Formats: sequence, C-alpha cells, structure tokens
Amino acid sequence: MENKKSKIVVVMPAYNAAQTLQKTINSIPKNSYDEILLVDDNSKDDTVKIAKELGLKVIKHNKNLGYGANQKTCYKAALEMGADIIVMVHPDYQYDPRLVPFLVGLIEQDICDVMFANRIRTREEALKGGMPWYKYFFNRCLTIIENVVLGLNLGEYHTGYRAYSRKVLESINFKANSDDFVFDQHIVVQIALAGFRIGDIPVPTKYFPEASSINFKRSVKYGFGILWILVKYILHKWKIVKYKQFEIKKEK
Repeated sequence: MENKKSKIVVVMPAYNAAQTLQKTINSIPKNSYDEILLVDDNSKDDTVKIAKELGLKVIKHNKNLGYGANQKTCYKAALEMGADIIVMVHPDYQYDPRLVPFLVGLIEQDICDVMFANRIRTREEALKGGMPWYKYFFNRCLTIIENVVLGLNLGEYHTGYRAYSRKVLESINFKANSDDFVFDQHIVVQIALAGFRIGDIPVPTKYFPEASSINFKRSVKYGFGILWILVKYILHKWKIVKYKQFEIKKEK
C-alpha cells in the first residue's frame, strides 16, 4: 500500500461508540488510509468528544436519523473530501479493522468496484463468534435468495464492513435509499443493476455487549424489507414498474 495513489477515506457511522472507538482506530493499519470521518447519529455518550480527541473529522447529527441516514452523510461528505475509495468501518469493533488495506487493494488494483467483508465462513465459526442462531438462519436464507435473484455469488449480504470506489457512489442514487438498516440492501441492488463488480473476503464474526445489533423484532422487519426490495428489483429490471431509486446516473 506504500505506493498507493488513491485517496482513501475511512467513514464511521457512529452511535454510542465511546467504549470501542479508540480501540477500533488503533487497529486500522496506519498506512492504509488518508483520512477518517466519523458521523455521529446524536449519541448519548462521549463518542464525539473521544473522536475529536483522536483527531478525527467529525460530523454530528442534531437528532438520531438512523443507520441509513448516517451512511448517506458519510458517503456525501467523503466524496466532497475527494475520496477515491471509501471504506465503511463500524466504530463498535465488531469487524476487524486490520482488513482495511485488503478491501482497498482489490478496488485499487481494478479487480473489484465494491468489496464486502464476509462473516460466514462456516456455521460453527459464526455461532462461536456470538452470532445469534436466528440471525445466522435468516442471514443464510436471505443471502441464498438474494444471490439467486440478483445473479451474484456473494458469501454474505448483511455485513456492515464495505468498501466502495468513487465511481460507484457517484453512479447510484444512494440518497434515495432507506434511512434504516435496509439501506445496505438498497445499495446492493443499485450496484447490481449498474453492473459493478462486487467481491468479498472473510472476516471473523464478533458479537459482544458493546457491539451494535438489532433485536429479533427489528430483524424480522429487516428481512421482510429485503424481500420487498427484491420484488421492486424484479419489477424494475423487467420494466414493469420504473423506480427512480434504481436508475443509474449517466456520465457527463
């Protein structure tokens, strides 16, 4: 990574991450990024204070807008900062920050346009890492369905550890996506429709009390939301219904 020419911006959608933020920052290889941007979604703890003490660029929402809305702010600001590659790292230390240069490298070498970190190498590893059984079950079922519908072959669609090239975020209408957790699936459909290349690499599964996670009720809502997105994708692709959200921006 020493000879990299791309500007790498790590973005962190944060909410109550005071206990894990510094550990996360310290674990990102220092030569793998140019700047770190933290967007705080109106945390109730000292996330913003700690982020500023660590020298991070900070944007704070005045009210809690949701995980998807947080990402919108992250990507918009990163593009304005001149980022060529944007890596989303959760500040709750659920995903191993040491993978940043590997996610970046495959994009920088023009092998992929988007990279995901896949937590599901084996069922045993995922469950031993603390993933609740029901989340593992829904993850596997939804990933199979999404692969079939979208014509992809990804190991996991529900990871929050991702990297995007600039051209991807400039080509899709991510601002039209949900402000909630299904934002992550909206953006996958947009990327698939645009024909961008998606790759994935393994990352250990880590669930622990300080890590963010949604409960069973919200997980069920999230699952049904994904199925509806896939229905919209099919309708749009078959030109039965046209959704502006899924239209690709034309190059100027």
